[in-house]
This record gives sequence, C-alpha cells and structure tokens, in this order.
Amino acid sequence: MGNAVAAAPGLAEFEGAWRLERRIEDALAGETWAFTGQARFEPLGDGLDYRETGTLSSPGGYSMQAERRYLWRTGAAGLDVYFAGGGFFHHIPAGELHPEAAHPCGADLYRVRYDFGDWPCWHAMWQVRGPRKDYVLHSSYRR
Repeated sequence: MGNAVAAAPGLAEFEGAWRLERRIEDALAGETWAFTGQARFEPLGDGLDYRETGTLSSPGGYSMQAERRYLWRTGAAGLDVYFAGGGFFHHIPAGELHPEAAHPCGADLYRVRYDFGDWPCWHAMWQVRGPRKDYVLHSSYRR
C-alpha cells in the first residue's frame, strides 16, 4: 500500500526495480492482452534508463517475451521522456499528481495520464487512436 503524496515524484524517486502489470484493451480487435514483468530505472548519463521486460499474453493463451526502453531526464518544470534512440517522446509536468501528456505520431495520437496519488505505487493510462489503432493500456507499477 502506498502513501498519499502532495506532489509528483522527482526523477531520483523512480530509480530501482518495479513490478509491472499491464492490461491492453484493443477496441478494434475486441481483445484484452496482458503484460507482466519488471521495469527498471537505472542511472545513465544525466537521466535514468527505463527498461521493461516481461511476458505479453494473448486472450488465446499465446505468450511471448517483450521489452521496451526509454530515457527519462529532468527537464524544464518536470520530467522529459525520450525514446531509446534519442527522439523526444513526451513531457511529464512537475507538481501534478495526475499529469497528462500527448505524443502525435503520424496519423496516430498517443495520450497518457499518470497517477502518482498512491506513491510509491503509480499508474499510467495510455489511450492510442489512429486510422488502424484504438487501444488503451493500463499500467501499474509497484516496488
């Protein structure tokens, strides 16, 4: 169980290992997938290397190993998240328990809402819409 906090955590508070559970609700396919694994934030240069690894499972019982990486850095008035290749992804405003951000990618739009209100448990809800995409990712992080 977490503790109520008055402001979003700073970059250093994310460092370390987190248990990650994700539900992926795909409206176009009418399916819900699940991801279970670990997210690690490790120091890298002036930021934290975010790496998640785990198992992605389909509703039909098929599973595969999956991973993704990002770089988190302290930015102007919050945290900046970059793709592993260095391109900017989105900004997380400081001082908000439920900050929101968006990232346009071609004809697709990625919107996120973070929830830091029960820190050190936290959540991210991504809504992705585009010509061939319509899904929501619910991610929960716990120490």
